[in-house]
Amino acid sequence: MEKLKLEELNRLSPEDFKVSPKMPVVVVLDNIRSMHNVGSTFRTGDAFAIEKICLCGITACPPHREIRKTAIGAEETVLWEYFENTESALQKLKDEGFIIMALEQTNRSKPLTEINYDNQHKYAFVFGNEVFGVEDNALALCDEALEIPQYGTKHSLNVSVTVGVTLWDYVLKTKKPH
Repeated sequence: MEKLKLEELNRLSPEDFKVSPKMPVVVVLDNIRSMHNVGSTFRTGDAFAIEKICLCGITACPPHREIRKTAIGAEETVLWEYFENTESALQKLKDEGFIIMALEQTNRSKPLTEINYDNQHKYAFVFGNEVFGVEDNALALCDEALEIPQYGTKHSLNVSVTVGVTLWDYVLKTKKPH
């Protein structure tokens, strides 16, 4: 077994990627404090060819050295938009017809394993602050709350891991090409 060389991976150029079809998915980062989580989200967003990332509140925006460390250039290929508050981003997405799903443990959250996606809809996934989760005002604008089943002693996963698991689950269930 040999690793493929970069030129054998058949990846799009950044220019071609920017104009290529995207999955009808937006990631919303609600007051994320770690720039490494932001950078990892850009890299995962590029991997799954999502429509864009909404950076809200205290979430850092590119260009920044700490974001680039984990994004490795994906901050230049994935479309992003900044909002002073998460509610503004969610209202705009609702107006554009997105179904809004928070990744948050609530009294009504559903396990990610039980969610099915309708190929006729666009989805926005909201990921909250590393300590406080999705803000209550933002949560009130969400159509659903989802949680990733966990079987160990911890009650949460790192934000960037949660983004990856959620987007992979979406791809598996919708069979959307990326």
